Amino acid sequence: MATRIPQAASTMRKAPRQARSRATTDAILDAAAHILGERGWAGLTTNAVAEAAGASIGSLYQYFPNKLALIEAVRRRHLEEVLAVLHAAADPGTPRTRRIAALVDGMIAVHSRHPRAHRVLLEESPRAEDTRVAYDRFEAECRKGYEAVFAINTRAAGQDMRIGAQVLAGALAGAVHEAARQGTLATPGLRRALIGLVDAWLSRRRPV
Repeated sequence: MATRIPQAASTMRKAPRQARSRATTDAILDAAAHILGERGWAGLTTNAVAEAAGASIGSLYQYFPNKLALIEAVRRRHLEEVLAVLHAAADPGTPRTRRIAALVDGMIAVHSRHPRAHRVLLEESPRAEDTRVAYDRFEAECRKGYEAVFAINTRAAGQDMRIGAQVLAGALAGAVHEAARQGTLATPGLRRALIGLVDAWLSRRRPV
């Protein structure tokens, strides 16, 4: 089961409980991410998001007090999706080749969802002051996730595992983020190259 990132006080006013309310908040977050990618932080307004989501402005404010809260929720959803991919890629019941494919395909899929928004999230949009604890937790969980992926494929431990996982995380995340900026995430050659990269690194680090 994927780890939930603690919710900052500046994000959602309340969590959706029913299927209908979850569908509404998902539509609002999808609309916010789309508009963020198309118009940037300055062009994002709660009225535009509500209209694009097919929701009333009252429904939006029922969950999100302002546009910063919207963006923090978009960012938080993305981070939780990344953690879910890492957990799936470290499943000991899955064959090695499928674990590698799950890692690469999962990261491509997560970053293919509103790819233009990722650049704005990284470079333009502000962060709420009370999100530091949540993102410290995410970074720690992400490191643990990559370490689990590395360990299950190489049987490494200790410092060797930590450094190996760090290199894997940097290489994969860097390549995927760059592909998102270049608009090449859907290129079949990218998937083959990333699977080859991950497989080669994990094979190189396996014990003789």
